[in-house]
Amino acid sequence: MSAVRIAGAPISWGVCEVPGWGHQMEPDRVLTEMASLGLEATEFGPLGFLPEDPDGRSEVLGRHKMTAVGGFVPIVLHDPAQDPMPAIERELDAFVASHADVMVLAAETGQEGYDAPRPEMTEERWQTLADNLRRIAARAAERGVRAVIHPHAGTMVETLDDVNEVLTRTDMDFCLDTGHMWIGGTDPVWFAKTHGDRVGHVHFKDVDLSVAKRVQDGEITYYEGVTQDLYTPLGQGDVDVRGIIETLIRQGYTGWFVLEQDLVIREEPEDGGGPIADAQASVEFLQKVAREAG
Repeated sequence: MSAVRIAGAPISWGVCEVPGWGHQMEPDRVLTEMASLGLEATEFGPLGFLPEDPDGRSEVLGRHKMTAVGGFVPIVLHDPAQDPMPAIERELDAFVASHADVMVLAAETGQEGYDAPRPEMTEERWQTLADNLRRIAARAAERGVRAVIHPHAGTMVETLDDVNEVLTRTDMDFCLDTGHMWIGGTDPVWFAKTHGDRVGHVHFKDVDLSVAKRVQDGEITYYEGVTQDLYTPLGQGDVDVRGIIETLIRQGYTGWFVLEQDLVIREEPEDGGGPIADAQASVEFLQKVAREAG
């Protein structure tokens, strides 16, 4: 049997950093439901979901017998006038206090949300972004944390061209996100097979590609896509999730598989209802494929 490390992410319970995203569930319920699925670890979620002070963050996780995988850190990396390092240092304090492994960076546009037009990327901006990634990776490593770049819809690293820029300009590891890569035009199966040595972290969700195509074509926004079931539990969409799992296991990947199905909810679910059903289906599918791959 192949052992895999499975963690949760608060976005699978609708908890998101974007203003107006939807109803935000409280940490105690989210962490309790994660633990009930057998998950022993979670990403932090957006700033403010868990206490911002390192000791408080560690205490909440410990109360639920959860450990910290790390977390999603959206930050501007392409602007020569903005130094990301002070904010990164503050985040690293919390990561170290919580014994977190992975800092998942998203290259923010500097505008609110993921549906605003992106600034144009010049050579200077690409060089700035690459230099900042190297600085962050080096400083994180000094403090025992692995930094990875997350290709993400509505950020400065979104498309296949963007991914290739980062691949060629840096030796930065990636967060392979099976949904956001599809949205940006990068086949995650191809990426796992071709650049498996650059996969440092995995965000797993399955995708309804008919909805994804409407997002890619600009027919609907990313947010609207999420509300229209863009993402599904693992094994219920159109992505070859099984192939990705098998490829990474065969290549010796030992990092986290984080269940991260972006979701919008409108109100507090009844006990036993809501996001936990999709999360349970994904956990069961991932465990089954991992056993078969082993």
